[in-house]
Amino acid sequence: MSEGPASVKNGTNAGTQRVFKEIRKRDGRVVPFDPEKITDAIFKAARAVGGSDRGIAENLTRQVIENIKEKVPSGVIPAVEEVQDEVEVVLIENGHARTAKAYILYRDRRTRIRDGKSELMDVVKEILVETNRENANVNNSPSAKMLQIAMAASKQYYLSNLLPEEFARSHDEGALHIHDLDYYSKTLNCLQIDLSHLLKEGFNTGYGYIRPPKRIASAAAQAAIILQSNQNDMFGGQSFPHFDRSLGEVIRGLKTLPGYEEIYQAMEGLIYNLNTMHSRAGAQVPFSSINLGTDTTEEGRMVSRAVLEAFRRGLGRGESPIFPNLVFRIKEGINFYPEDPNYDLYRLALQVAARRMNPTFSFMDSSFNRQYGEEVSYMGCRTRVIANRHGPEVSAGRGNIAPVTLNLPRLALECRGQQDLFFVQLDRLMRLGARQLLHRFEVLSRLKARDLPFLMGQKLYLDSDKLGADDSIREIIKHGTLAIGFIGLAETVHLLTGRHHGEDKEAHALGEKIVEHMRRRTDAYSDEYDLNFVLVATPAEGLAGRFVAIDRARYGSIPGVTDKEYYTNSFHIPVNYTLSIADKIAAEGSFHKYCNAGHISYTELEAPPGQNIEAVDRIVRRMAESDIGYGGINYPLDECRICAHNGVFNGSCPQCGSPDIRHIRRITGYLSTDERFNHAKLSELKDRRVHFTPRDNR
Repeated sequence: MSEGPASVKNGTNAGTQRVFKEIRKRDGRVVPFDPEKITDAIFKAARAVGGSDRGIAENLTRQVIENIKEKVPSGVIPAVEEVQDEVEVVLIENGHARTAKAYILYRDRRTRIRDGKSELMDVVKEILVETNRENANVNNSPSAKMLQIAMAASKQYYLSNLLPEEFARSHDEGALHIHDLDYYSKTLNCLQIDLSHLLKEGFNTGYGYIRPPKRIASAAAQAAIILQSNQNDMFGGQSFPHFDRSLGEVIRGLKTLPGYEEIYQAMEGLIYNLNTMHSRAGAQVPFSSINLGTDTTEEGRMVSRAVLEAFRRGLGRGESPIFPNLVFRIKEGINFYPEDPNYDLYRLALQVAARRMNPTFSFMDSSFNRQYGEEVSYMGCRTRVIANRHGPEVSAGRGNIAPVTLNLPRLALECRGQQDLFFVQLDRLMRLGARQLLHRFEVLSRLKARDLPFLMGQKLYLDSDKLGADDSIREIIKHGTLAIGFIGLAETVHLLTGRHHGEDKEAHALGEKIVEHMRRRTDAYSDEYDLNFVLVATPAEGLAGRFVAIDRARYGSIPGVTDKEYYTNSFHIPVNYTLSIADKIAAEGSFHKYCNAGHISYTELEAPPGQNIEAVDRIVRRMAESDIGYGGINYPLDECRICAHNGVFNGSCPQCGSPDIRHIRRITGYLSTDERFNHAKLSELKDRRVHFTPRDNR
């Protein structure tokens, strides 16, 4: 040790031959006392700050023992915590402040590891009773329970053994959230899959080559298999960016061209498969999205029509399909006006959305999408990947590498309403988030192509055809994005101004200033690190309740902030705030252009529109006028599991009287049933208020 005095205080060596024989562990066990363990801990801390003299550590150990003898009554066995407390005191008294700090950090980390092990056991016990509801798409099967246990153990391993201390602590304390921590070093987030390539070339799922399809039904079946197989290689969603165009190309390449009825049957089969086949060890159906609506060829139009018709008719007894997420792409000159060639498909999409909540709508002519023509595609969770520093600006073959989300309300709470200080702290936290993503990127870069056998082995990722089995994926995943997200803008602005951004123009201006500031920072990180850093409006599910619970424990219940079970999603207006459809869309529309990694806005209706597709049309056109990139309509949708009657029920089925009702609602972009919602999302669902039109006189 080179820091501070080279020896300890005078007199500390007296009587050192008398040592304790036993020590009490934290769990109450009494074990033999070993002074070498104290010396080892001190020396490790010293080496962390440049020390190299073990003799000093041994002298300090003797002083610790003498001090404990003076403080602990004769015959009493000292506890581990008492010894560790005394180590800190002795280090500081002898001028080893830096070593003391390193020791304290080491001690704290060991405490977190022990607490983590205890917490892991508690989580396992909970999972064995009921599957964790962090993800509403995970079922309650034995396979799901095994998956959840493995995920919990994996998270704890990464927090305790892989992540640098500052990242692990920031995650634990709720300053930021590292998404899908259980997959930290294993794989990437999501992908827009080039379906045309796979269906033309064939692929291998690991047990043999699947040749290009000769019938449209085979093509649809293979599409489902592709989504399922790649879901097993990644932790996020899977999407086809140009489904109508891809299958249209396949149809034109068949020896015998199918008729519409055959195409319809194939698309119906695809939807059936995506609602029944499972991935991730049988724990969930593939989280899938399909973009369509802009291919004007006869074959592409038939594919879009067939998918929409199959959704409108529903599953076997008319049930609403949960997957895939349908994203209808709107483009002027193609489908948005009566003279456009696909206007009939747009009208059909409105009908389906009025009955099934799907499709949602993406807008190719928004100010930030227009430059890419028809290339921009979304996922149902809102993810968008398009700009690229390292190759073509396309959607196919690319996806998000990993996201991290910042707790904006925490910053506002810490700054006590001081806006200037808030932006200083925001810069600090954003830099921390960027560095965490860089760490994850470096960890993932160690993977070889063979570690992701379908994703890289079957050449799904852009430029992965250049990789050999033992090549690093580093240069390939540079095509992906590193997303910094945020949650709770409404609560943040409320803390800084006294009103949220849906209530007040000045508050809204501040909210936009915050998000614009974050976008500028992510753009700067892109230049600094030569990687695709982006800003995402986080689709918070389990996170919405996690952050607020931590902050409420720290700051108490604060009206409009921590007095409910969730923070408001990304830049959304609080769900319990009543305003008109037009005002809701306008208030959120200004944020879409900043969130280049993904965004979405909804309007909440009190019931399915049914035949009133003109109302849906007005909403969609209002979204287009408000420069929204991606949006949809929400409403309660109840279905009887016995007779398949649907509508909005108050209790049992009004047709057959059955109490077995499926309550379908949208959660963070996709549909699910409310029994799968976690506590925070159930609370948010209860708080949702209908957005009205002015003539409703509300």
